[in-house]
Amino acid sequence: MKWFGPDSGPVTKAQIDLRVGGRFDIGFHTEDGEYHEVGGVYKEVVPNEKLAFTWAWHTMKERESFVTITIKRDGDGSILTLLHEKFFDEAARDGHRRGWTGTLDKLERLFA
Repeated sequence: MKWFGPDSGPVTKAQIDLRVGGRFDIGFHTEDGEYHEVGGVYKEVVPNEKLAFTWAWHTMKERESFVTITIKRDGDGSILTLLHEKFFDEAARDGHRRGWTGTLDKLERLFA
């Protein structure tokens, strides 16, 4: 809830059952006041190394995509790699790029 979302809008819901087959459901507001809700199912969970899960906005569940996050040690830190694929179209891809960039920027500030 401290770092998710594309901008400084608040996360108002974060339900996570972090296990293979478990679901997540996240709701947040963007700075412009819009409410968004996304959810999915964890397909692979390797603690401290990898998460892979489906991704679908509640308003467009038929447009399910797929996210894989890997974390690798790098000296005293880590390198996080995020791959989001199987988009409905290029506009969806571009919108998610902006959203993930904002989310990862917030995560980086949290750990700074």
